[in-house]
Amino acid sequence: MDSASLEPSLYTVKAVFILDNDGNRLLSKYYDSELYPSMKEQKNFERNVFNKTHKADNEIAFLEGMTIVYKSSIDLFFYVVGSAQENELMLMSVLNCLFDSLSHILRKNVERRCLLDNMEGVFLVVDEIIDGGVILESDPQQVLQKVNYRADENPLSEQSVAQHLTEKLALTTNVSFY
Repeated sequence: MDSASLEPSLYTVKAVFILDNDGNRLLSKYYDSELYPSMKEQKNFERNVFNKTHKADNEIAFLEGMTIVYKSSIDLFFYVVGSAQENELMLMSVLNCLFDSLSHILRKNVERRCLLDNMEGVFLVVDEIIDGGVILESDPQQVLQKVNYRADENPLSEQSVAQHLTEKLALTTNVSFY
């Protein structure tokens, strides 16, 4: 094995993806452009991972020279992929942070429909945890604070743009002239 490939690197995560219970992609981010450069190769890899893991009760798998940690919830499968020599505990901390953050955003209703209804928040969470394959955060409370999400507030997606603009216009036109 090449000694350069064993040197420590900040680029820990190769990919993150979320699949539904049929193996269909709901979200995927690949951080190593050389790993699976085309969409076809990515989907083929995801299909192979899903076929190996969707009936297993484990939390870790090794496939195509990759270390894969995963977790399922109702009708979703969450995956974090690293290289073969990557520390499984680090990958698992990313997976747990992702799952716990999304669980909070989705109000403990981690299922396909809710995930699709809140995709903007899902992308924000993933981007706060990982940037270019580098783990930025593994504490769900810090991630939620950074995305500035509060469970008692209505996200913009629950309010149409027209409603939002109407409210802003109403606030700015309530000016009295003497």
